This record gives sequence, structure tokens and C-alpha cells, in this order.
Amino acid sequence: MRIAVLSDTHLRGGQTLPKWVWEQCEVADLIIHAGDVGYPSLLSDLGQIAPLEAVQGNCDGWELAHLPHHKIITCGEIRIGVTHGAYGPGRSTPERALRTFDQDKVDLIIFGHSHIPYQGKQGEILLFNPGSPTDKRRQAQYSMGMIWIEGKIIKARHIYSSVR
Repeated sequence: MRIAVLSDTHLRGGQTLPKWVWEQCEVADLIIHAGDVGYPSLLSDLGQIAPLEAVQGNCDGWELAHLPHHKIITCGEIRIGVTHGAYGPGRSTPERALRTFDQDKVDLIIFGHSHIPYQGKQGEILLFNPGSPTDKRRQAQYSMGMIWIEGKIIKARHIYSSVR
């Protein structure tokens, strides 16, 4: 299974994702958006390409209030926790994301909020932040993620672009 991972798109009316992001999403079996979507129609557009799972970010307005703050998705043998990472105890975004799923058995946690691409292990759990494809802040490039799951094996990588 190939999963395109997005977060922190912060789109406003009339804006869209860059072409390179759409190209990655088109080859995905599943798309996960870890919050701060911005314009709500982005979710319906992404959902026309592949099945979509999304959570609410701290900057998402009332139009996206129906989205949960966190959720668990099962992909074959892998349980994926998805959260934005803005809320809860912890000094860093990865720590808040990890603590969100303290009471759950997950293999992978996808989060956003910081706009900083991140990949690291905490015990047996892989933590992954795709960064942002539209709002890189102080990062050198825009980014998103791609995750491959085969059985119990998880492979994740960031995809970078200097183009918005």
C-alpha cells in the first residue's frame, strides 16, 4: 500500500496544491492529511483521487469542525495514529503526537503542526511529519511524505520541492 501524506496546507479560497503534490497523490492508494487543511474543498478534491483520511488542525475553521482531533487507521497489519500535534502534554510536537496515542497500540504516528519534516523512532513506533507542501516557513524546501506498507514493514520518505 502506498500512502501520500500531507499536513499544513493552509489553503485559502482560490488556492490549490502545487502540481508536484497532485502527481504524488495520483499514484497513492490512500491519502492522509494531518490537519491545517485550510479551504475545505481540498479534502473533496483529494478524496476524488484516492480514499482520504484527515484530522482537524488548530487553524482549521468551523467548516472542518466535523473532523476528529486524532484517529487510528488500520492498513493491513499496521495501525496508524493520525493527529495534528498541536494539543496535549509535551514540549515538542513529536512528543505531543506520541502522547496522544499513549493508551493505544500503534505502529506509526503521522502528525503535522510544526511544518518541519521529521522521521524518527520512539521504541517500535515510527513518528512521521511530512512538513508542508505550501508553507515551508524557515525550511529550505516545501515537502510532503510517501509511506509504503507491506505486511509489517513500513518505509517512509519525504518528497521535497523548491517549487510552490
